[in-house]
Amino acid sequence: MTSSAVLTAHGLVKSYGDLRALDDVSLTIRAGESVAVMGPSGSGKTTLLHCLAAVIAPDAGSIVLSAPGAAPRELVGLSESERARVRREALGFVFQQHLLLPELTAVENAALPLLLTGAKRQDAERHAAVWLAALGLAGLEERRIGQLSGGQAQRVAIARAQVTGAPVVFADEPTGALDSATSAEVLDALLHATTGQGRTLVVVTHDADVARRCSRTVRVSDGRVVSDTGAAASTGGAR
Repeated sequence: MTSSAVLTAHGLVKSYGDLRALDDVSLTIRAGESVAVMGPSGSGKTTLLHCLAAVIAPDAGSIVLSAPGAAPRELVGLSESERARVRREALGFVFQQHLLLPELTAVENAALPLLLTGAKRQDAERHAAVWLAALGLAGLEERRIGQLSGGQAQRVAIARAQVTGAPVVFADEPTGALDSATSAEVLDALLHATTGQGRTLVVVTHDADVARRCSRTVRVSDGRVVSDTGAAASTGGAR
């Protein structure tokens, strides 16, 4: 049985001056998928990720988020504060340079999204510690980020992305700064923490090995979806 859609984008357009970064892109992402978004530099893949993740607003089109247990919500047309709330409550993020706060410990970094939603510090850090342990970081909770390896820091970022139970996680080149062995380990952890728990992963990557591990690959060129392959592939955006 086909799983339900968690993100449905239709007719996305985004321009920066004379450059059209997205040109009538339509895409459906379903629950439990791992979707690799690939394309050359300047193809529009990162712009697509940022629109789907409510980081930026497209100039035209529609993006509907259908999170489990919540009514479908149109993301286009929301204010910046409303988009920020969606990001806090329903979405997780993992970046190439992890963007962790060096002055905080691993458990404090991982707990931060819960603290921003109003959770008590003790409860937030207890929950964060469970995620750190699940990702192989038990015993490292009190280390600051500078005391961790690159792979360990990226696992903290994965814990931070999952600590609120976000149904959709976006990753932008999450293994791009790592060596091949560490990259494989981090990808294992990322997939286990997302699709392994029934959640959805959307990852922008240049790495063919990362794409092969995903259930679906969407290729973008000149602001359009030019191919969409994988067992769960659905509507594409090239017109």
